[in-house]
Amino acid sequence: MPLPEQTWLESSAARFRERLLDWYDRHQRDLPWRRVRDPYRVWISEVMLQQTRVAAVVEHYRRFLKRFPNIRKLASARESSVLAIWSGLGYYRRARMLYAAAKKIVKEKAGKFPANATELRELPGIGRYTANAIASIAFGEPVAVVDGNVKRVLQRMSGRNVDGEGLWAMAAQLIGRERPGDFNQAIMELGATVCVPRRPLCLPCPMRDLCVTRGELENPQRERRHKKEICYVFDSRDDSVFLVRRPKDASQMPGMWELPQLGGRNDRGGNGRGRNYRKEDWLTLRHSITTTDFVIHVVRGAAKSEAKGRWVESRRLTALPLTGLTRKILRRAELL
Repeated sequence: MPLPEQTWLESSAARFRERLLDWYDRHQRDLPWRRVRDPYRVWISEVMLQQTRVAAVVEHYRRFLKRFPNIRKLASARESSVLAIWSGLGYYRRARMLYAAAKKIVKEKAGKFPANATELRELPGIGRYTANAIASIAFGEPVAVVDGNVKRVLQRMSGRNVDGEGLWAMAAQLIGRERPGDFNQAIMELGATVCVPRRPLCLPCPMRDLCVTRGELENPQRERRHKKEICYVFDSRDDSVFLVRRPKDASQMPGMWELPQLGGRNDRGGNGRGRNYRKEDWLTLRHSITTTDFVIHVVRGAAKSEAKGRWVESRRLTALPLTGLTRKILRRAELL
């Protein structure tokens, strides 16, 4: 006996494909990476879009390509320059892997981009989703993609909380040999703009009569978010600010520059007594990384004498790989 999602696929796949592409032709957002099929530019956009909102990527994408217009320019740059341009996008491992992959392509493939998903997956930082996205969009290979948007669309359309390989198999059955790149972008676009997480726009959805649930499928419980408070010191003089560098072996953002940290909401000195900065906060802001929501407290003052860092002039800040949070604070201080 066929599973419900198989029954849905057999009866609706062709209509789903045709209707989705027709909707995409009329309603797709005008995004800079959709204007070309150059594999280098598709690759850059796909890596930037991982776990990052489209609105945050557009300007970074333009700035990155202005600095590194082709793969040879990227491969010949210094890693610190790549991280500096990437600063503000977060998840800096993506930039490091991007840089490593560019070097490998130039060194081992004479700068020629691999033209299929199998070879693309041999590059640093390129997994199944990214390889399939590049191969389908840039080279027309009929391979499917699965991200959060695709997962939500397919689960609601089929009425099943299918996941893992079952989800990949469903996506593969839906994609056709014609316009696979457009199909992949279209189904992600549908999930991002119409079949949204909390209040799906079912009435204008082009798939509403093919959809089993009409947005009513109960989603699995969302991952629990954590809360944390951190305090930093903003130490400035003239037109410079004092920054420290994260250790190269740090688990997050190794080698990036930031303000000196006081260890949390309360800085505990050798006597063990907490010092409350509530009245001394110069700036308080919120910042989120993956599943953690931070409340950030910034105080003006001198960094601890044992803090190992350096004074950086404001005009040189853009050349440093700053953490996204540091960039946010320095913007508020009007140094960026």
